[in-house]
Amino acid sequence: MILTNTENIPGKVIVEHFGLVTGSTVRARHVGADIAAGLKNVVGGELKGYTQLLEEARKESVSRMLRQAQQLGANAVINVRFSTSSITQGACELYVYGTAVRTADKEPGN
Repeated sequence: MILTNTENIPGKVIVEHFGLVTGSTVRARHVGADIAAGLKNVVGGELKGYTQLLEEARKESVSRMLRQAQQLGANAVINVRFSTSSITQGACELYVYGTAVRTADKEPGN
């Protein structure tokens, strides 16, 4: 499955358009991560607990979007975008969306 944030894929032509596909997950912070983040605010540095949390959320959201695209018969998702929103104090949603399409190789000379 091809995944891109562009409208076109070099060397490919879009032969079928399936429409919007999405994936999301809602994640809550862990108390331990909040304590570590508070300490990092004092001394500086990467908040690794939050970095890992967001990385896992991105992977889960993308996996859900790709599963939806495959069920439609797509072999690519174009115009992929991410969005986040706060659900409640300590929890947020990571949302990914794009356009599911079927592509084919371009004919030589086109």
